[in-house]
Amino acid sequence: MTASKPAQWQQSGLRLWWLALIILMLDQATKIWVAQALPLFGRIDVLPFFDIVHVRNYGAAFSFLSDQGGWQRWFFTIIAVVITSVLVYMLRRQPLEQRWLNLSFMLIVGGAIGNVVDRVRLGYVVDFLDVYVGSYHWPAFNVADSAIVIGAGLMIYDSFFGSGAKPEANKSSS
Repeated sequence: MTASKPAQWQQSGLRLWWLALIILMLDQATKIWVAQALPLFGRIDVLPFFDIVHVRNYGAAFSFLSDQGGWQRWFFTIIAVVITSVLVYMLRRQPLEQRWLNLSFMLIVGGAIGNVVDRVRLGYVVDFLDVYVGSYHWPAFNVADSAIVIGAGLMIYDSFFGSGAKPEANKSSS
């Protein structure tokens, strides 16, 4: 049984628009702080496994395609805008009761917009969270990336346990 589109946007997943806005503001504020507080490639030691660094990512996740001629800036911007548009469309059609899925979509939307702002404004994404074990460093990331990963995780969670989970097949009809 599929729920129909909510009559008003306030009854849909779009009601959580404020979450995407918070992610966007937090992402941009932290990136601005890092860019002002640290020179490029500067580092602040925080914990034995975590540092704040200032790096630029010209590619996508894990600097994928970062060494290309610049076309990837607009390619990843277009992909992010298309995905964001699809998610906003889906949010408008989903009832507010699909909490986990709506939450996951808004986290992804906020993160995607945060990185698009960087790509359009700067030509690259500012990354600054550096997690490592010994000499092995994960690629640096930012608040937007974190929101996208958490959103994707919640989407997977929802597909197994939430509103997206399949109902039990053993329910009998009258």
